[in-house]
This record gives sequence, structure tokens and C-alpha cells, in this order.
Amino acid sequence: MPSPIPVERFLPRDLSPSIDLRPCSSPLELSHRKLPGGLPACSGRRRLLPPRLAWCSIDWEQVLLLEPLGSGGFGSVYRATYRGETVALKKVKRSTKNSLASRQSFWAELNAARLRHPHVVRVVAASASCPGDPGCPGTIIMEYTGTGTLHQRIYGRSPPLGAEICMRYARHVADGLRFLHRDGVVHLDLKPANVLLAPGDLCKIGDFGCSQRLREGDEAAGGEPCCTQLRHVGGTYTHRAPELLKGEPVTAKADIYSFAITLWQMVSRELPYTGDRQCVLYAVVAYDLRPEMGPLFSHTEEGRAARTIVQSCWAARPQERPNAEQLLERLEQECAMCTGGPPSCSPESNAPPPLGTGL
Repeated sequence: MPSPIPVERFLPRDLSPSIDLRPCSSPLELSHRKLPGGLPACSGRRRLLPPRLAWCSIDWEQVLLLEPLGSGGFGSVYRATYRGETVALKKVKRSTKNSLASRQSFWAELNAARLRHPHVVRVVAASASCPGDPGCPGTIIMEYTGTGTLHQRIYGRSPPLGAEICMRYARHVADGLRFLHRDGVVHLDLKPANVLLAPGDLCKIGDFGCSQRLREGDEAAGGEPCCTQLRHVGGTYTHRAPELLKGEPVTAKADIYSFAITLWQMVSRELPYTGDRQCVLYAVVAYDLRPEMGPLFSHTEEGRAARTIVQSCWAARPQERPNAEQLLERLEQECAMCTGGPPSCSPESNAPPPLGTGL
């Protein structure tokens, strides 16, 4: 029987399942000639952002590196100050194996530029270069939310989330997705490690290195706006929607599938799959494999509340999944049941935020 997954859809080995950020391997390479802010002076020709992004160009003299925070697939993150404000600075890695993917990761990060929402990490500034590293595809400065992630909260030594916190966190993520999808941005790598925990116990969606912007006028089979240009592989295979594994066009429903796996993790505190990666990919597409709904989804309040939401969000066909608006409405109802109050788990985001502007 032919494989339901095109050969080019099999992901390279360096794309790992939902693990947390690894320790940063090395700091920025600093030269002897430095700017006042602590970074080396630029040498050679500087690559500039296009005019539409000139508003967020980095003033390097205002950058002061403090300490490394972590490392991911395409970048290293540092705590820094910028214009007196504590920020997170992400230096996109040079990839000797796939330089195009490195550049795509940088430009994808800028899909979140100009977007302002309580549950989306804010881009402060960006540059298509980095002092002292002429081969770096780019640098992003983002708001600093601390060092905690939802992944650490789920799998750390803290007690289980419980029904109220689980539904509140889920609502934060869904609220962020609703905002992104309204603006035509699909994240495409939603997982606990990419959900940051900010002061006030707020969840913020970060790491837009795999994101894409939907194009107006393009529609998938179910009438959903889509992007037909996705031809590279990326993201995390454990959270990747089956239609993307088959090479079909991207729609916002791919994020809804990833949300389902993430919510499943909040309840189960387990990793989605074990076993050989390619066998998992095949089974997800050909046999509708999903993570097991264990006893927690029947015997705990949060599990019972999440069960039907998870099952509807990871439906095999995108058309059968709710959109972010419908998902948020359902979560509002569950939040109200958990708290016994009005359907609001996140008072700070009740007022509609200003819609972001496209790039």
C-alpha cells in the first residue's frame, strides 16, 4: 500500500518532539571592538530591513547583553536591555545544512511584528544582521516575560494544574490564536515549550519561526483561508496536523490541532507519543492515531472538561475542527463551570485588543 505521507514530508532528525528549550550552548561571539551597549561593532555591509519594517530597526548602541537564556532549533535567546527595558534578544542561528530555513525562520518571526495582544509575545525591534556575526540571518528583540514556559509548568515538580488553572491557561492560548488568525497569521509550531508564562500567570504565545501568513483569496477545500506556498518542513512532528504531514495547504485549523495536543498534555502530564517517529507520522495519517485518553480524562474535573474539546480539535479533517472563535466560546463555558462565576478566566483580555496590522 502506498504511503499516505509524501516522502518529502518525513521530517529531518533534528526536529525533535515537544521537549523544553535546551541550555544555551554558547553566548554571542564578541569581538574586541565593541559598541557602548556591549555588542561588537558591525563590520562590512549591513543588511537592512525593508521599508515597511523600518519602524522596528534595532538601535545597536542601546543593546546590552546580560546572560544566555536558552537555545532552540533556529536560535539562541539572551536576556538583555534595550533602551533601558529588560528584553529577550533572539539571535537566529546560521545553519550549515539549511541556510534557507534559517532565513525563513527569521522572516517568519516578523509575522508577529506590530501585533499587540496580552497573550502574544510582543516584538520590540529587529535587524537582518548581528554585530560581530556577518553570517547571522537576523536578530529579534522581544518583550521579556521571564524564563518560565508552559512545558516547565506541566512537567516540572509543581502539582498538577487542576481544572481552573488548566482551563484558564487553555483560554489564554485560544485567545491568542483567535487574535493571530483574525490577522491572518498561523503559528504552525504551537506546543507547551512555545507558550511562555509571564508575570500575573499569563500565557503568551511565542516563537513564530515556523509561522506563515495566509493569503487573501486562497481557500482550502472547506472554504477556509489557506496558504498554498508551504513547501518546507518545520515545526514539531508530535503536534503537526495530519493534513500538513500529507503536504496539503496550510489553514488556521492546523493550529487548532496543535492546541488539542497541548491541552491533552496539560491534563495528562505525559508526552504525546513514544516509539519511532516515522511510524508515528504514518499512523497519525493512515490510522488516525492520537495520544491515549487515559483515566485522567474520566476521573478528574479538568479531564472531563477537556475531553470533548480535545477530541473535536484533533479531528482528522480540518473542516470538522472548531475555529479559534468557537473554541474560545467553549472554553469560556468550561471556565465558568470551573469557577462558578461569569465566563471569564482572563479579565485583562476581555476588552477587545487593537487589531494588529499586516506586514
